[in-house]
Amino acid sequence: MGKGSEHAGHKRKATDDFMEDSEAVNLAADWSDISQGLRKDLGHQLHSQWIKPIQVGGIDKDTGTLDLFLPTEFSANWVKDRFADRLSLAWKIARSEVRHVNIQVHPGRRQVADLRLHSDGRRPANDGADTSMMAISADTLGDTGFTSSVGLDPSLTFAAFITGEANVLAFNAAQRMSATEKPQFSPLYLKAATGQGKTHLLHAIGHSFLQAHPRSRIFYCSAERFMVEFVQALKANQMLEFKARLRSFDLLLVDDIQFIIGKASAQEELLYTIDALLAEGKRLVFAADRAPQALDGVEPRLLSRLSMGLVADIAAADIELRKKILHSKLSRFAPLSVPEDVIDFLARTITRNVRELVGGLNKLIAYAQLTGQEVSLQLAEEQLTDILSANRRRITIDEIQRTVCQFYRIDRAEMSSKRRARAVVRPRQVAMYLAKVLTPRSYPEIGRKFGGRDHSTVIHAVRLIEDLRQRDADMDGDVRSLLRQLES
Repeated sequence: MGKGSEHAGHKRKATDDFMEDSEAVNLAADWSDISQGLRKDLGHQLHSQWIKPIQVGGIDKDTGTLDLFLPTEFSANWVKDRFADRLSLAWKIARSEVRHVNIQVHPGRRQVADLRLHSDGRRPANDGADTSMMAISADTLGDTGFTSSVGLDPSLTFAAFITGEANVLAFNAAQRMSATEKPQFSPLYLKAATGQGKTHLLHAIGHSFLQAHPRSRIFYCSAERFMVEFVQALKANQMLEFKARLRSFDLLLVDDIQFIIGKASAQEELLYTIDALLAEGKRLVFAADRAPQALDGVEPRLLSRLSMGLVADIAAADIELRKKILHSKLSRFAPLSVPEDVIDFLARTITRNVRELVGGLNKLIAYAQLTGQEVSLQLAEEQLTDILSANRRRITIDEIQRTVCQFYRIDRAEMSSKRRARAVVRPRQVAMYLAKVLTPRSYPEIGRKFGGRDHSTVIHAVRLIEDLRQRDADMDGDVRSLLRQLES
Protein backbone atom coordinates (compact mmCIF):
# COMPACT_ATOMS: atom_id res chain seq x y z
CA MET A 1 0.00 0.00 0.00
CA GLY A 2 1.33 3.43 -0.94
CA LYS A 3 1.79 6.29 1.44
CA GLY A 4 -1.06 8.20 -0.20
CA SER A 5 -3.61 5.44 0.27
CA GLU A 6 -2.34 4.76 3.81
CA HIS A 7 -2.74 8.44 4.64
CA ALA A 8 -6.27 8.41 3.20
CA GLY A 9 -7.12 5.35 5.30
CA HIS A 10 -5.96 7.06 8.49
CA LYS A 11 -7.93 10.14 7.53
CA ARG A 12 -11.13 8.12 6.98
CA LYS A 13 -10.65 6.34 10.31
CA ALA A 14 -10.14 9.65 12.09
CA THR A 15 -13.28 11.02 10.43
CA ASP A 16 -15.28 7.92 11.43
CA ASP A 17 -14.01 8.15 15.01
CA PHE A 18 -14.94 11.82 15.12
CA MET A 19 -18.44 11.09 13.80
CA GLU A 20 -18.91 8.31 16.35
CA ASP A 21 -17.75 10.58 19.17
CA SER A 22 -20.03 13.35 17.92
CA GLU A 23 -22.97 10.95 17.74
CA ALA A 24 -22.27 9.75 21.29
CA VAL A 25 -22.19 13.35 22.55
CA ASN A 26 -25.47 14.14 20.81
CA LEU A 27 -27.11 11.00 22.20
CA ALA A 28 -25.88 11.87 25.68
CA ALA A 29 -27.31 15.39 25.36
CA ASP A 30 -30.67 14.04 24.16
CA TRP A 31 -30.74 11.50 26.99
CA SER A 32 -30.03 14.23 29.53
CA ASP A 33 -33.09 16.16 28.32
CA ILE A 34 -35.30 13.06 28.22
CA SER A 35 -34.11 11.92 31.64
CA GLN A 36 -34.87 15.30 33.20
CA GLY A 37 -38.36 15.24 31.72
CA LEU A 38 -38.98 11.77 33.17
CA ARG A 39 -37.66 12.93 36.53
CA LYS A 40 -40.37 15.61 36.63
CA ASP A 41 -43.06 13.10 35.63
CA LEU A 42 -42.03 10.20 37.88
CA GLY A 43 -40.58 11.96 40.89
CA HIS A 44 -37.07 11.79 42.32
CA GLN A 45 -37.23 8.33 43.89
CA LEU A 46 -38.59 6.34 40.94
CA HIS A 47 -36.33 8.22 38.55
CA SER A 48 -33.25 7.70 40.69
CA GLN A 49 -33.97 4.02 41.18
CA TRP A 50 -34.92 2.97 37.63
CA ILE A 51 -34.24 5.66 35.02
CA LYS A 52 -30.97 7.18 36.17
CA PRO A 53 -29.00 3.87 35.85
CA ILE A 54 -29.86 3.62 32.12
CA GLN A 55 -26.87 3.86 29.77
CA VAL A 56 -27.44 4.81 26.14
CA GLY A 57 -25.88 2.60 23.47
CA GLY A 58 -25.77 3.17 19.73
CA ILE A 59 -28.40 3.40 17.01
CA ASP A 60 -28.70 0.74 14.34
CA LYS A 61 -29.18 2.92 11.24
CA ASP A 62 -30.81 0.12 9.27
CA THR A 63 -33.55 -0.72 11.77
CA GLY A 64 -33.72 2.56 13.69
CA THR A 65 -33.19 0.64 16.96
CA LEU A 66 -31.58 2.42 19.91
CA ASP A 67 -30.01 0.28 22.65
CA LEU A 68 -30.64 1.22 26.28
CA PHE A 69 -28.65 -0.70 28.88
CA LEU A 70 -29.35 -1.44 32.56
CA PRO A 71 -27.02 -3.15 35.04
CA THR A 72 -29.20 -6.18 35.90
CA GLU A 73 -31.78 -8.39 34.23
CA PHE A 74 -34.36 -7.55 36.88
CA SER A 75 -34.02 -3.80 36.41
CA ALA A 76 -34.07 -4.19 32.61
CA ASN A 77 -37.30 -6.21 32.77
CA TRP A 78 -38.84 -3.81 35.29
CA VAL A 79 -38.11 -0.76 33.12
CA LYS A 80 -39.23 -2.60 29.97
CA ASP A 81 -42.58 -3.53 31.53
CA ARG A 82 -43.37 -0.09 32.93
CA PHE A 83 -41.57 2.54 30.86
CA ALA A 84 -40.83 1.05 27.41
CA ASP A 85 -43.62 2.95 25.64
CA ARG A 86 -42.76 6.23 27.35
CA LEU A 87 -39.05 5.89 26.58
CA SER A 88 -39.75 4.93 22.97
CA LEU A 89 -42.03 7.92 22.44
CA ALA A 90 -39.58 10.36 24.04
CA TRP A 91 -36.72 9.14 21.85
CA LYS A 92 -38.84 9.24 18.68
CA ILE A 93 -39.66 12.86 19.39
CA ALA A 94 -36.05 13.73 20.24
CA ARG A 95 -34.51 11.95 17.21
CA SER A 96 -36.50 11.16 14.10
CA GLU A 97 -34.23 8.25 13.13
CA VAL A 98 -35.17 6.29 16.28
CA ARG A 99 -38.05 3.92 15.55
CA HIS A 100 -37.58 1.41 18.38
CA VAL A 101 -35.80 1.18 21.72
CA ASN A 102 -34.21 -2.07 22.88
CA ILE A 103 -33.97 -2.27 26.69
CA GLN A 104 -31.54 -4.94 27.85
CA VAL A 105 -28.83 -5.86 30.32
CA HIS A 106 -25.49 -4.21 29.66
CA PRO A 107 -23.28 -6.84 27.93
CA GLY A 108 -20.49 -6.28 30.43
CA ARG A 109 -22.76 -6.55 33.47
CA ARG A 110 -24.59 -9.83 32.93
CA GLN A 111 -22.99 -11.41 35.95
CA VAL A 112 -25.29 -11.32 38.93
CA ALA A 113 -24.47 -8.46 41.27
CA ASP A 114 -23.66 -9.29 44.85
CA LEU A 115 -26.68 -8.06 46.74
CA ARG A 116 -26.10 -9.81 50.04
CA LEU A 117 -27.24 -7.91 53.06
CA HIS A 118 -25.45 -7.63 56.35
CA SER A 119 -26.91 -9.56 59.23
CA ASP A 120 -28.55 -6.37 60.54
CA GLY A 121 -30.37 -5.75 57.26
CA ARG A 122 -28.03 -3.06 55.88
CA ARG A 123 -26.84 -3.16 52.27
CA PRO A 124 -23.12 -3.18 51.48
CA ALA A 125 -21.70 0.26 50.72
CA ASN A 126 -20.84 -0.65 47.12
CA ASP A 127 -24.23 -2.15 46.39
CA GLY A 128 -25.89 -1.74 43.01
CA ALA A 129 -29.27 -0.32 42.10
CA ASP A 130 -31.18 -3.60 41.81
CA THR A 131 -33.80 -3.82 44.55
CA SER A 132 -35.47 -7.04 43.51
CA MET A 133 -34.47 -8.42 46.88
CA MET A 134 -34.48 -5.98 49.75
CA ALA A 135 -34.58 -6.13 53.51
CA ILE A 136 -36.20 -3.16 55.19
CA SER A 137 -36.13 -2.42 58.87
CA ALA A 138 -36.68 0.47 61.24
CA ASP A 139 -32.90 0.76 61.55
CA THR A 140 -32.46 1.36 57.83
CA LEU A 141 -35.33 3.86 57.67
CA GLY A 142 -34.14 6.17 60.41
CA ASP A 143 -36.47 9.11 61.09
CA THR A 144 -37.88 9.39 57.58
CA GLY A 145 -40.64 6.82 58.12
CA PHE A 146 -42.04 4.04 55.97
CA THR A 147 -42.40 6.12 52.80
CA SER A 148 -38.66 6.09 52.23
CA SER A 149 -38.37 2.30 51.96
CA VAL A 150 -36.22 1.84 48.87
CA GLY A 151 -37.30 -1.77 48.33
CA LEU A 152 -40.90 -0.77 47.67
CA ASP A 153 -42.30 1.36 44.89
CA PRO A 154 -43.77 4.44 46.63
CA SER A 155 -46.57 4.70 44.08
CA LEU A 156 -47.89 1.17 44.75
CA THR A 157 -50.08 1.73 47.81
CA PHE A 158 -53.56 0.64 48.84
CA ALA A 159 -54.82 4.17 48.17
CA ALA A 160 -53.67 3.89 44.55
CA PHE A 161 -55.26 0.45 44.00
CA ILE A 162 -58.66 0.60 42.26
CA THR A 163 -61.08 -2.13 43.28
CA GLY A 164 -63.91 -3.91 41.51
CA GLU A 165 -65.53 -7.32 41.52
CA ALA A 166 -62.43 -8.84 39.93
CA ASN A 167 -60.02 -7.96 42.76
CA VAL A 168 -61.96 -6.97 45.87
CA LEU A 169 -61.28 -10.26 47.70
CA ALA A 170 -57.53 -10.02 47.14
CA PHE A 171 -57.56 -6.33 48.11
CA ASN A 172 -59.42 -6.93 51.39
CA ALA A 173 -57.22 -9.91 52.23
CA ALA A 174 -54.09 -7.84 51.56
CA GLN A 175 -55.32 -5.07 53.84
CA ARG A 176 -56.07 -7.60 56.58
CA MET A 177 -52.57 -9.04 56.24
CA SER A 178 -50.99 -5.64 56.91
CA ALA A 179 -53.31 -4.57 59.75
CA THR A 180 -52.28 -4.20 63.38
CA GLU A 181 -54.30 -7.21 64.57
CA LYS A 182 -53.11 -10.70 63.76
CA PRO A 183 -54.59 -11.98 60.45
CA GLN A 184 -56.89 -15.00 60.43
CA PHE A 185 -54.83 -16.63 57.70
CA SER A 186 -51.19 -16.97 56.74
CA PRO A 187 -49.75 -17.33 54.22
CA LEU A 188 -51.73 -15.21 51.78
CA TYR A 189 -51.30 -16.39 48.18
CA LEU A 190 -52.18 -13.88 45.46
CA LYS A 191 -52.90 -15.46 42.09
CA ALA A 192 -53.23 -13.32 38.96
CA ALA A 193 -52.15 -13.15 35.34
CA THR A 194 -49.45 -10.68 34.32
CA GLY A 195 -50.34 -7.03 34.81
CA GLN A 196 -53.49 -7.51 36.92
CA GLY A 197 -52.19 -6.04 40.19
CA LYS A 198 -50.63 -8.77 42.32
CA THR A 199 -47.25 -7.01 42.55
CA HIS A 200 -49.05 -3.75 43.38
CA LEU A 201 -50.73 -5.47 46.33
CA LEU A 202 -47.42 -6.93 47.53
CA HIS A 203 -45.87 -3.46 47.66
CA ALA A 204 -49.00 -2.01 49.26
CA ILE A 205 -48.88 -4.63 52.01
CA GLY A 206 -45.26 -3.70 52.70
CA HIS A 207 -46.00 0.02 52.94
CA SER A 208 -49.06 -0.44 55.14
CA PHE A 209 -47.37 -2.99 57.41
CA LEU A 210 -44.45 -0.64 58.06
CA GLN A 211 -46.87 2.16 58.83
CA ALA A 212 -48.79 0.00 61.30
CA HIS A 213 -45.62 -1.62 62.73
CA PRO A 214 -42.87 1.04 62.56
CA ARG A 215 -40.22 -1.11 64.30
CA SER A 216 -40.87 -4.22 62.23
CA ARG A 217 -38.62 -5.76 59.60
CA ILE A 218 -39.88 -6.94 56.23
CA PHE A 219 -38.28 -8.89 53.44
CA TYR A 220 -39.39 -8.35 49.83
CA CYS A 221 -37.94 -10.31 46.91
CA SER A 222 -38.75 -12.10 43.69
CA ALA A 223 -38.49 -15.88 43.67
CA GLU A 224 -35.73 -15.56 41.09
CA ARG A 225 -33.81 -13.26 43.43
CA PHE A 226 -34.36 -15.69 46.28
CA MET A 227 -32.75 -18.39 44.14
CA VAL A 228 -29.73 -16.19 43.39
CA GLU A 229 -29.27 -15.33 47.07
CA PHE A 230 -29.59 -18.98 48.04
CA VAL A 231 -26.97 -20.13 45.51
CA GLN A 232 -24.59 -17.33 46.52
CA ALA A 233 -24.90 -18.22 50.19
CA LEU A 234 -24.38 -21.89 49.39
CA LYS A 235 -21.22 -21.20 47.35
CA ALA A 236 -19.84 -18.83 49.99
CA ASN A 237 -20.53 -21.33 52.78
CA GLN A 238 -22.83 -18.79 54.47
CA MET A 239 -26.03 -20.82 54.77
CA LEU A 240 -26.31 -20.28 58.52
CA GLU A 241 -26.24 -16.51 58.04
CA PHE A 242 -28.72 -16.79 55.13
CA LYS A 243 -31.17 -18.84 57.19
CA ALA A 244 -30.83 -16.61 60.25
CA ARG A 245 -31.46 -13.48 58.21
CA LEU A 246 -34.51 -14.91 56.45
CA ARG A 247 -36.08 -15.99 59.73
CA SER A 248 -35.51 -12.68 61.47
CA PHE A 249 -38.19 -10.85 59.49
CA ASP A 250 -41.74 -10.10 60.60
CA LEU A 251 -43.19 -10.07 57.08
CA LEU A 252 -41.99 -12.08 54.08
CA LEU A 253 -43.13 -10.98 50.60
CA VAL A 254 -42.17 -13.22 47.67
CA ASP A 255 -43.24 -12.34 44.10
CA ASP A 256 -43.43 -14.65 41.05
CA ILE A 257 -43.16 -17.81 43.14
CA GLN A 258 -43.61 -19.88 39.95
CA PHE A 259 -39.94 -19.24 39.17
CA ILE A 260 -38.80 -21.40 42.06
CA ILE A 261 -39.99 -24.45 40.12
CA GLY A 262 -37.61 -27.41 40.02
CA LYS A 263 -35.00 -26.08 42.48
CA ALA A 264 -35.15 -28.81 45.10
CA SER A 265 -32.65 -27.40 47.58
CA ALA A 266 -34.10 -23.90 47.44
CA GLN A 267 -37.62 -25.30 47.77
CA GLU A 268 -36.54 -27.14 50.89
CA GLU A 269 -35.03 -24.00 52.39
CA LEU A 270 -38.16 -21.99 51.61
CA LEU A 271 -40.28 -24.73 53.17
CA TYR A 272 -38.25 -24.62 56.41
CA THR A 273 -38.39 -20.83 56.42
CA ILE A 274 -42.18 -20.85 56.04
CA ASP A 275 -42.53 -23.32 58.90
CA ALA A 276 -40.21 -21.30 61.15
CA LEU A 277 -41.97 -17.99 60.45
CA LEU A 278 -45.46 -19.44 60.84
CA ALA A 279 -44.48 -21.05 64.15
CA GLU A 280 -43.50 -17.60 65.42
CA GLY A 281 -46.70 -15.97 64.18
CA LYS A 282 -44.98 -14.07 61.38
CA ARG A 283 -46.79 -13.06 58.19
CA LEU A 284 -46.11 -14.42 54.71
CA VAL A 285 -47.43 -13.34 51.32
CA PHE A 286 -46.71 -15.03 48.00
CA ALA A 287 -47.74 -14.03 44.48
CA ALA A 288 -47.79 -16.07 41.28
CA ASP A 289 -49.43 -16.23 37.87
CA ARG A 290 -51.07 -19.57 38.64
CA ALA A 291 -52.69 -21.43 41.53
CA PRO A 292 -50.46 -23.48 43.90
CA GLN A 293 -51.84 -26.73 42.48
CA ALA A 294 -50.76 -25.64 38.98
CA LEU A 295 -47.10 -25.15 39.95
CA ASP A 296 -45.21 -27.91 38.17
CA GLY A 297 -42.09 -29.34 39.77
CA VAL A 298 -42.91 -28.18 43.30
CA GLU A 299 -42.76 -30.81 46.00
CA PRO A 300 -46.08 -31.65 47.74
CA ARG A 301 -45.02 -30.36 51.16
CA LEU A 302 -44.27 -26.90 49.78
CA LEU A 303 -47.53 -26.87 47.79
CA SER A 304 -49.35 -27.68 51.01
CA ARG A 305 -47.72 -24.73 52.83
CA LEU A 306 -48.44 -22.30 49.99
CA SER A 307 -52.14 -23.17 49.91
CA MET A 308 -52.79 -23.67 53.63
CA GLY A 309 -53.82 -20.04 54.25
CA LEU A 310 -55.91 -18.10 51.73
CA VAL A 311 -55.56 -18.28 47.96
CA ALA A 312 -57.03 -15.05 46.59
CA ASP A 313 -57.63 -14.75 42.84
CA ILE A 314 -57.40 -11.48 40.93
CA ALA A 315 -59.49 -11.95 37.82
CA ALA A 316 -59.17 -9.94 34.62
CA ALA A 317 -60.65 -6.47 35.07
CA ASP A 318 -64.06 -6.03 33.46
CA ILE A 319 -64.87 -2.95 31.40
CA GLU A 320 -66.32 -1.00 34.33
CA LEU A 321 -63.20 -1.56 36.43
CA ARG A 322 -60.99 -0.62 33.49
CA LYS A 323 -62.88 2.68 33.20
CA LYS A 324 -62.50 3.34 36.94
CA ILE A 325 -58.76 2.74 36.67
CA LEU A 326 -58.41 5.13 33.75
CA HIS A 327 -60.38 7.86 35.51
CA SER A 328 -58.24 7.46 38.63
CA LYS A 329 -55.07 7.94 36.59
CA LEU A 330 -56.38 11.08 34.89
CA SER A 331 -56.13 13.08 38.13
CA ARG A 332 -52.35 13.09 37.68
CA PHE A 333 -52.64 14.89 34.38
CA ALA A 334 -55.01 17.73 35.33
CA PRO A 335 -55.91 20.09 33.74
CA LEU A 336 -55.41 18.00 30.57
CA SER A 337 -58.81 16.98 29.19
CA VAL A 338 -59.46 13.45 27.97
CA PRO A 339 -62.91 13.01 26.34
CA GLU A 340 -65.16 10.28 27.68
CA ASP A 341 -65.34 8.55 24.30
CA VAL A 342 -61.54 8.06 24.45
CA ILE A 343 -61.81 6.53 27.93
CA ASP A 344 -64.58 4.23 26.71
CA PHE A 345 -62.54 3.28 23.63
CA LEU A 346 -59.42 2.41 25.67
CA ALA A 347 -61.45 0.43 28.21
CA ARG A 348 -63.19 -1.57 25.48
CA THR A 349 -60.12 -2.33 23.39
CA ILE A 350 -57.18 -2.75 25.82
CA THR A 351 -58.38 -5.79 27.73
CA ARG A 352 -55.38 -8.07 28.23
CA ASN A 353 -54.18 -6.51 31.47
CA VAL A 354 -54.28 -3.36 33.56
CA ARG A 355 -50.59 -2.59 33.00
CA GLU A 356 -51.10 -2.30 29.24
CA LEU A 357 -54.24 -0.25 29.80
CA VAL A 358 -52.45 2.33 31.96
CA GLY A 359 -49.44 2.23 29.65
CA GLY A 360 -51.68 3.06 26.70
CA LEU A 361 -53.18 6.04 28.53
CA ASN A 362 -49.72 7.26 29.57
CA LYS A 363 -48.40 6.98 26.02
CA LEU A 364 -51.39 8.83 24.59
CA ILE A 365 -51.17 11.67 27.11
CA ALA A 366 -47.39 11.94 26.80
CA TYR A 367 -47.69 12.25 23.03
CA ALA A 368 -50.40 14.90 23.34
CA GLN A 369 -48.36 16.91 25.85
CA LEU A 370 -45.12 16.69 23.89
CA THR A 371 -46.71 17.62 20.55
CA GLY A 372 -49.32 20.10 21.76
CA GLN A 373 -52.20 18.11 20.26
CA GLU A 374 -55.58 17.55 21.92
CA VAL A 375 -56.41 14.04 23.07
CA SER A 376 -59.03 12.61 20.73
CA LEU A 377 -60.36 9.28 19.53
CA GLN A 378 -58.50 9.70 16.25
CA LEU A 379 -55.23 10.39 18.06
CA ALA A 380 -55.73 7.30 20.22
CA GLU A 381 -56.31 5.10 17.18
CA GLU A 382 -53.25 6.53 15.41
CA GLN A 383 -50.76 6.41 18.28
CA LEU A 384 -51.75 3.17 20.03
CA THR A 385 -51.77 0.92 16.98
CA ASP A 386 -49.41 -1.71 18.43
CA ILE A 387 -51.20 -1.97 21.78
CA LEU A 388 -54.65 -2.02 20.20
CA SER A 389 -53.80 -4.67 17.62
CA ALA A 390 -52.30 -6.90 20.31
CA ASN A 391 -55.46 -6.62 22.44
CA ARG A 392 -58.18 -6.86 19.84
CA ARG A 393 -59.96 -10.18 19.93
CA ARG A 394 -61.68 -10.76 16.62
CA ILE A 395 -65.39 -10.83 17.43
CA THR A 396 -67.51 -12.12 14.55
CA ILE A 397 -71.04 -11.15 13.57
CA ASP A 398 -72.06 -14.80 13.99
CA GLU A 399 -70.81 -14.67 17.58
CA ILE A 400 -72.75 -11.44 18.19
CA GLN A 401 -75.96 -12.89 16.74
CA ARG A 402 -75.62 -16.06 18.83
CA THR A 403 -75.00 -14.09 22.04
CA VAL A 404 -77.90 -11.68 21.43
CA CYS A 405 -80.30 -14.55 20.68
CA GLN A 406 -79.33 -16.32 23.89
CA PHE A 407 -79.70 -13.08 25.85
CA TYR A 408 -83.20 -12.30 24.52
CA ARG A 409 -84.20 -15.96 24.24
CA ILE A 410 -85.17 -15.93 20.59
CA ASP A 411 -84.35 -18.34 17.78
CA ARG A 412 -81.15 -17.70 15.82
CA ALA A 413 -83.14 -17.74 12.55
CA GLU A 414 -84.88 -14.49 13.61
CA MET A 415 -81.68 -12.56 12.87
CA SER A 416 -82.31 -13.11 9.15
CA SER A 417 -86.10 -13.42 9.11
CA LYS A 418 -88.57 -10.84 7.77
CA ARG A 419 -90.75 -10.86 10.89
CA ARG A 420 -91.61 -7.40 12.24
CA ALA A 421 -92.77 -8.33 15.75
CA ARG A 422 -91.24 -6.02 18.37
CA ALA A 423 -89.89 -9.00 20.36
CA VAL A 424 -87.80 -9.90 17.30
CA VAL A 425 -87.02 -6.53 15.73
CA ARG A 426 -85.44 -4.93 18.80
CA PRO A 427 -82.93 -7.77 19.46
CA ARG A 428 -82.08 -7.74 15.74
CA GLN A 429 -81.39 -4.00 15.90
CA VAL A 430 -79.23 -4.48 19.01
CA ALA A 431 -77.22 -7.15 17.16
CA MET A 432 -76.71 -4.78 14.20
CA TYR A 433 -75.56 -2.03 16.57
CA LEU A 434 -73.08 -4.36 18.29
CA ALA A 435 -71.82 -5.58 14.91
CA LYS A 436 -70.98 -1.99 13.97
CA VAL A 437 -69.35 -1.23 17.36
CA LEU A 438 -67.35 -4.44 17.75
CA THR A 439 -66.35 -5.38 14.21
CA PRO A 440 -64.69 -3.55 11.31
CA ARG A 441 -67.51 -4.55 8.94
CA SER A 442 -69.21 -1.91 6.77
CA TYR A 443 -72.95 -1.22 6.82
CA PRO A 444 -73.57 -3.21 3.61
CA GLU A 445 -71.54 -6.17 4.95
CA ILE A 446 -73.54 -6.17 8.16
CA GLY A 447 -76.81 -5.96 6.21
CA ARG A 448 -75.88 -9.06 4.20
CA LYS A 449 -75.33 -11.03 7.45
CA PHE A 450 -78.86 -10.10 8.57
CA GLY A 451 -80.83 -11.68 5.76
CA GLY A 452 -79.57 -9.43 2.95
CA ARG A 453 -80.95 -6.20 4.41
CA ASP A 454 -80.10 -2.84 2.87
CA HIS A 455 -77.34 -0.75 4.43
CA SER A 456 -79.88 2.00 5.28
CA THR A 457 -81.69 -0.48 7.55
CA VAL A 458 -78.45 -1.08 9.47
CA ILE A 459 -77.76 2.66 9.76
CA HIS A 460 -81.28 3.19 11.16
CA ALA A 461 -80.78 0.37 13.70
CA VAL A 462 -77.42 1.73 14.87
CA ARG A 463 -78.74 5.26 15.33
CA LEU A 464 -81.89 4.01 17.07
CA ILE A 465 -80.00 1.94 19.63
CA GLU A 466 -77.55 4.80 20.24
CA ASP A 467 -80.52 7.07 20.97
CA LEU A 468 -82.28 4.49 23.15
CA ARG A 469 -79.15 4.01 25.25
CA GLN A 470 -79.29 7.71 26.13
CA ARG A 471 -83.00 7.68 27.04
CA ASP A 472 -83.74 4.16 28.26
CA ALA A 473 -81.78 2.79 31.23
CA ASP A 474 -83.00 -0.77 30.56
CA MET A 475 -81.73 -0.70 26.99
CA ASP A 476 -78.39 0.74 28.11
CA GLY A 477 -78.15 -2.01 30.73
CA ASP A 478 -78.86 -4.69 28.12
CA VAL A 479 -76.17 -3.37 25.78
CA ARG A 480 -73.62 -3.07 28.59
CA SER A 481 -74.29 -6.65 29.65
CA LEU A 482 -73.90 -7.91 26.08
CA LEU A 483 -70.66 -5.93 25.65
CA ARG A 484 -69.25 -7.55 28.79
CA GLN A 485 -70.15 -11.02 27.55
CA LEU A 486 -68.67 -10.46 24.10
CA GLU A 487 -65.47 -8.76 25.27
CA SER A 488 -64.66 -11.11 28.16
